Amino acid sequence: MHWLAMNSIALLALMFTGFFAGVVLPAVWSSRPARRRAATAVLTQVLKALRHRL
Repeated sequence: MHWLAMNSIALLALMFTGFFAGVVLPAVWSSRPARRRAATAVLTQVLKALRHRL
């Protein structure tokens, strides 16, 4: 059972890292305006979905 908890934590950390690198960083640091707008739109949608669930 201990390995299941460790795998779950590792999976959550991997998902957070992927989301952060793929959405948050481009929304903040991209030099291309179109990429910033697209990343910001995705981030907004994700945050709205999370807000409705909580």
